[in-house]
Amino acid sequence: MPAHQKVPLRPLFPLEEQELARIVKATSERQDRARRAQALLAVAAGQSFTQAAATAGFKSGDSIAALVARFNQHGLAALDIAAGRGRRVHYDSAARTRIVQKVQTPPDRAQDGTATWSLTLLERALRTAHPEFAQLGATTIRRILYEADYSYQRTRTWCPTGTAQRKRKAGVVTVVDPEAELKKK
Repeated sequence: MPAHQKVPLRPLFPLEEQELARIVKATSERQDRARRAQALLAVAAGQSFTQAAATAGFKSGDSIAALVARFNQHGLAALDIAAGRGRRVHYDSAARTRIVQKVQTPPDRAQDGTATWSLTLLERALRTAHPEFAQLGATTIRRILYEADYSYQRTRTWCPTGTAQRKRKAGVVTVVDPEAELKKK
């Protein structure tokens, strides 16, 4: 037996109805937004929450009830993912700076057995050196280094994007590519 609809859908404005229909038909629209719009249009057409859930591909009418309540309060903004959803940022800027600083220092050859950082070795070194990095993973390290304009090179080293070390007669020189930002895009 379907639950009683405590909060019915408010009457749609003509522009809202047009926008919902456009979102449902648009192939370039995000699929989750299109499903929510389809569910709202089904409820507006007179279907129950359970029927609208089945029409839009939701599992239960309870999710449609929550969507309708959100739509009544916020309008078309209810189609977007609610604030606070998604992954949380676990490491603040100071922790990110410590990660980048660690990559800038060479590993201890005797202790680590290598002259260059790999993600696994960097992960292990950070986990043992800082207790706050006990849950730090290689994917997070890769993302933080990429955001800091570092890229993993063929020689298994992390270096700033657009720079290279070149051997000259006068010694080793750091060469900077002025078009690095354009090439990244």
